[in-house]
Amino acid sequence: MQKSYSGCWPTMITPFTADGKVDFPAVRHITRWYIDHGCDGIFAVCQSSEMFFLQEQEKLDIALAVKDEVAGRVKVIASGHTADDPSQQIDELGRMAETGVDAVVLVSNRLAARHEGEELFNQRADRIFTELPHVTFGLYECPYPYLRLLTTEFLADCARTGKLVFLKDVSCSISILKERIRAIAGTGLSLFNANTSTLLDSLILGADGYNGVMANFHIDIYKWMYSNFKSQPELARKVSDFLTVAAVTEARAYPVNAKYHMNAVGVPMTTYTRSKDPSILNENAIHEVDSLIRMEDALRAELGLNI
Repeated sequence: MQKSYSGCWPTMITPFTADGKVDFPAVRHITRWYIDHGCDGIFAVCQSSEMFFLQEQEKLDIALAVKDEVAGRVKVIASGHTADDPSQQIDELGRMAETGVDAVVLVSNRLAARHEGEELFNQRADRIFTELPHVTFGLYECPYPYLRLLTTEFLADCARTGKLVFLKDVSCSISILKERIRAIAGTGLSLFNANTSTLLDSLILGADGYNGVMANFHIDIYKWMYSNFKSQPELARKVSDFLTVAAVTEARAYPVNAKYHMNAVGVPMTTYTRSKDPSILNENAIHEVDSLIRMEDALRAELGLNI
């Protein structure tokens, strides 16, 4: 079956003004930056977007702004699935679908609490699918507020019945990725790996793409690896090694450092975030991003990427 979702997709960060409001001119600018650097789609209103810290209307307005700026050039998916109450979740998912995004992304930990079992998880998922029958759904194993990995059985069923078209895999495990890729083979469900260290090996196994935070720094380099890993395997492994080490940046001061990086490469925005104290971007963290930019540019020159 032909899959409609593949390639390299950023998990979009939300720019804010100095007084903490969503900066919509910067939202549009960063959307253009993603497209100019080769993205195949955009995951807006996600964990990187600080969706748990956005008001309901802000989530919808961001999705609308991105969809409008994209103007059909690439696909746009969005989540905003943050409520605790199942009925409220259905309402927020339905409203997000009304923005016209290509798919609405469920968050696995919203369907059951940490202590709740798979039976309840499956019941709540089925309720959403039943009450929103005309919505195209993806699913994200969001690690906040806790990581709930999906069972292979659930994924295989959703793939077979066409309930899901997109999965953002956060297992960070080649053995789990291999099992999942095998289980959804021949279906319309696309598996996107969020983890850089396992990405190249998962692409070799048949994963459909990358969807992760480091696309906010160098999505064009991810795209090169995605497009060339079969034809240039040795160079792709070298690129994978760079991307893997660079991805340690995520653990330092993200998303503040991603906003600093955007400023440095020509997308003006403040480093204000609602989820983190901007002061975590200390002098050392700034030097790390500056070094990363120089390394990115050197690798782009080697790969022939002229942005």
